[in-house]
Amino acid sequence: MIIRAKPYSDSEILSVMHPLLREWFLSKFSSFTPPQKYAIVESHLGRNVLITSPTGSGKTLAAFISSLSMLLNKAEKNELSDEVQVVYVSPLKALNNDIRKNLEEPLKEIYELAEKKGIELQEIRIAVRTGDTDANERQKQMKKPPHILITTPETLAITLCSPKFSKALRNVKFLIVDEIHAMAENKRGTHLSLSMERLQRIQLGKMVRIGLSATIAPLEDVARFLVGREYGVERDCVVADVTFEKKTDIKVVSPISDFFNLSAEEISERLYDQIAELVKASKTALIFTNTRSATERVVYHLKKRIQEPIRAHHSSLSREVRLEVENELKEGKLKCVVSSTSLELGIDIGYIDLVILIGSPKSINRALQRIGRSGHKLHEVSVGRIIVLDPDDLVECTVLTKEAINRNLDRIRIPENCLDVLCQHVVGMSIEKKWSVEEALALVRNAYPYRNLRREDFISVLRYLSGEFSELERKNVYAKIWFDENEGVFGRRGKMARPIYYLNVGTIPDEVAIGVITKEGKMVGKVEEDFAERLVAGDIFVLAGKTFRFLKSKGMNIIVEEAEGEKPTVPSWFSEQLPLSYDLALRIQDFRRKMEERIEDAIDWLKENYELDDKSANAIYRYFVEQKLFSEIPTDKKLVIEKFEGEKNYYFFHTLIGRRANSAISRVFAYRVGLMKNCNVQMVVNDNGFALILPPYRFLNDAEIESLFIIPNFEEHLIRALDHTELLRRRFRHVAVRSFMILRNYLGREKSVWKQQLNADAILSFLKRFYPDFPVIEETYREILEDSMEIRNALDYLSKVGKEIEVKIARTPYPSPFAFNLFVLGEEDVVLMEDRRKVLKELHEKVMSVIGGGS
Repeated sequence: MIIRAKPYSDSEILSVMHPLLREWFLSKFSSFTPPQKYAIVESHLGRNVLITSPTGSGKTLAAFISSLSMLLNKAEKNELSDEVQVVYVSPLKALNNDIRKNLEEPLKEIYELAEKKGIELQEIRIAVRTGDTDANERQKQMKKPPHILITTPETLAITLCSPKFSKALRNVKFLIVDEIHAMAENKRGTHLSLSMERLQRIQLGKMVRIGLSATIAPLEDVARFLVGREYGVERDCVVADVTFEKKTDIKVVSPISDFFNLSAEEISERLYDQIAELVKASKTALIFTNTRSATERVVYHLKKRIQEPIRAHHSSLSREVRLEVENELKEGKLKCVVSSTSLELGIDIGYIDLVILIGSPKSINRALQRIGRSGHKLHEVSVGRIIVLDPDDLVECTVLTKEAINRNLDRIRIPENCLDVLCQHVVGMSIEKKWSVEEALALVRNAYPYRNLRREDFISVLRYLSGEFSELERKNVYAKIWFDENEGVFGRRGKMARPIYYLNVGTIPDEVAIGVITKEGKMVGKVEEDFAERLVAGDIFVLAGKTFRFLKSKGMNIIVEEAEGEKPTVPSWFSEQLPLSYDLALRIQDFRRKMEERIEDAIDWLKENYELDDKSANAIYRYFVEQKLFSEIPTDKKLVIEKFEGEKNYYFFHTLIGRRANSAISRVFAYRVGLMKNCNVQMVVNDNGFALILPPYRFLNDAEIESLFIIPNFEEHLIRALDHTELLRRRFRHVAVRSFMILRNYLGREKSVWKQQLNADAILSFLKRFYPDFPVIEETYREILEDSMEIRNALDYLSKVGKEIEVKIARTPYPSPFAFNLFVLGEEDVVLMEDRRKVLKELHEKVMSVIGGGS
């Protein structure tokens, strides 16, 4: 059962704390923060707790106080045995070191206090164990296990199989899962949910689970994910929601009011001038971009405008560089740090009084998490400014800001029944002991994401892992377990199972990254493979805020030299843009309808309800008026489809449901049109809709367009449309690696990603021909359809078309303003920003000539 927490008084909380901890706490703090008031007593009473609150609200201490009290009680009575009593799991290695420091300092002070009072305490040991922990340290932990183990999800899965170390994990009193919001909606969280149940199984006593989360919804689902089930019965969890305590000040800012008539250079100048102005007025600013390339670009331009220290921080930089930036930030040495997503999570980065988001963060939760990095203390206001350069972005961020201030969050979706993650854990479980199928299936179903796992899917995983498909041996896929189907038992096969599991565990796929090394041999960072493939000797690009000249490539590295002060000749990486969340998309549709209904007094309404300045309110008003005069405004009640027929025939579908669901619908429609017209159909997709592009003399009439919306066979057509796509190849490789079908590492030998891909291609074509229902293929399609394309949301939207949503088909002489961005995406020769601005300007002039320039 999920129960809402109630706050306790300071005296109630102090009464459950060990006297030394109480005295230490009162010497440091005047009172408890909201998360502490809600959570400490509950966990002390042995209840599972989920704490959701803003960064800097003391939730980490809230999670640890009960466990520190318990350890101090035992240490004073000389009852501390050599075993792990507290396990803390976080997705970030960097966070683990912070946590250790934040625990060691108070303990040192508590021990000094005890000494003054003449109280003898046993030593409470704390250790970090991750993939980076060296063999010596691991041996040390084996001999004398720490009382508090700080680790990552992957390392926890490995320690459960360690014959010696797992014995030290049988009396865990508290399991703390940090940053749970960053794991629940992906396979890393799914993986952790099974590790938690495997840890639960070996407990001799009661283990309390404590989850720590930033802003997230629906809280009940995240709580269920944290606590799992006890053989069919949901475990209890107390939910402490303290997100309402933090004040936020969020505003949308646009450096331009005319989105169509300025050149790329003018826009760029105004953007960086505006950012520089905001940064100069702050003490320390943190800027988030949505891609790593943009991070580098922003640093490059800001350095020209601001004389104080500015650094970049993103996942392609080496670990040393990242740590250096984090420490300089903590010490207050930097004026500004520019990050992609790498500083979203709770690494302690010191004092920040302003967060700037460039472009839409695409989700309300992400906006609040990023902006919550400023005003780190609970009583301080989190200040965020979202800078937009595009009318679609302006509309999106205007809605997003209001929803964020009102705390109307996006709902996350927790992936279910991931068979590849299950494969890993079945191998891990078989290393622990011999299992009966029923016992193992019951344990797996205790994990929330697998609560509805079908028995036949579990059996198909056991059959695959036990080598029932012997033809796969020719493709170097060998059995990892033995399985006696008649007896209903399975266990590990041979001595190789353990090293295979240790070396290949984890869910994050190997993305091909090419090392960037100076000719002197210094590692600068990494670039993506498709970027490196296009470099020609002499090209100049930006990385880590500096300019480099490309000299040559060598194996999986490229050799460069620094080219200070020279202009980059190559646009930096393009990495996938973040997709718009479905919930936010629906709210933008609703906003469009309200705008259409109030078009007469829209400017006043926008300023009053959305706190926009004159410039932004006017820009939105003009954008909507021009769309209305030229075509129709698509809303939550009206789907507009525009035909623009000419040299190529464009059909714009204004389905504003986010890129993921749009990708599903557009692929099915393109597949159906291809069959109907016997031709190749090009498609372009963004968050606000998609376009189908047909060759000359191939047209779609209104009846044909409407026939595309039929729901029967949708899933089957989507699977057929995925055939021979890059997406299917890449995702199959990821799933095959996660399923231990392709080993990244065999006996300490790494397999390069291109070799993994070659193997994956061979296995995929074999399985599709002979075993189309193979679990690894099933999981690949499930991952694409459910996680990457949100097929449920696509079908949810389609089910309303023709009922709650009327369809309007309009013929237009040019693309309409709402279709500009899609049209530009479909023009292959528009690569550079300059070309894009030119095309947009021409399109806008054409639209204005049709509507008479009167807006």
